[in-house]
Amino acid sequence: MKKIDEARLEKDLGYRAAYLQEFIGFGADDVKALHGAAAVLAPLVPTLVDAVYDKLFGYDCTKRHFVPRQFGYEGAVPKDLQSLEMDHEMIQFRKQHLGRYLAALVTRDYDGKMLEYLDTVGKIHTPKAGSKELDVPLVQMNALMGFVADAVTATVLSLGLPRDVEVATQRAFGKLLWIQNDLITRHYQATPQLAGAH
Repeated sequence: MKKIDEARLEKDLGYRAAYLQEFIGFGADDVKALHGAAAVLAPLVPTLVDAVYDKLFGYDCTKRHFVPRQFGYEGAVPKDLQSLEMDHEMIQFRKQHLGRYLAALVTRDYDGKMLEYLDTVGKIHTPKAGSKELDVPLVQMNALMGFVADAVTATVLSLGLPRDVEVATQRAFGKLLWIQNDLITRHYQATPQLAGAH
């Protein structure tokens, strides 16, 4: 039985990510499958981004998070929820970020820098990073991740890949999105007290 330093899981991103990858079984073959999908998925990224934003704009509880100034955006902000349209320049700015994120999943090396990037994706949706005005509740992040996971599944299954490639690609995305979900969730919880800790 492998011994895990649970306190270190909460403090050391590299240690936490290594544990998640080992436990879930995310390894070199998964990275290869993700990178192998880049050429066929890249042309579909704009469609995926549009689908995500259509969903986010369908609910007041998710759309409202696009009214405050987004981190890194310098232009005009919408005056209120009702006036915020899909063609607003801040939404275009956010869509570009999402497009780069989806591209990064299938092109970047899964090294320390990539893990920091995935961790920042979680942190930036809280007041802990980026805009202090942005505080997306965890339920909204979970809903979004569930939608993204299903959209990615539908996209992969629509590509007509050879069965073995399709299975490997889908499994790789499944594992990766669970790791991403953990690197979101961790920013929404206080560090747990370990048994016997005082």
